[in-house]
Amino acid sequence: QVQLLESGGGLVPPGGSLRLSCAASGIIFTINTMAWYRQAPGKLRELVAADISGRSPNYADSVKSRFTISRGKAKNTMHLEMNSLQAEDTAIYYCYAAPGDGMEHWGKGILVTVSS
Repeated sequence: QVQLLESGGGLVPPGGSLRLSCAASGIIFTINTMAWYRQAPGKLRELVAADISGRSPNYADSVKSRFTISRGKAKNTMHLEMNSLQAEDTAIYYCYAAPGDGMEHWGKGILVTVSS
């Protein structure tokens, strides 16, 4: 069974930086698509950034030039480097994986709070 585990969330002041990580277990082959979504209080879940094998990363307009998605050195790991964080970035961030077998998997989410 594929499991996704997020780490690295927490409280950061406006203008600060944070690095989220996601590690997938229970899968042998390399995951085709890994992405970060987020859901702020009272809002719908939205795509933040996606990394699809063989393609350039996609970013939400609101995070372009501030966030960077990357695959980790370890197989089926992923990071999200977040800079110049704003209060509007406060949300629960979810790791998403689509291995390419028609299945989709979600992590439980990790809270990022941007506040002074």
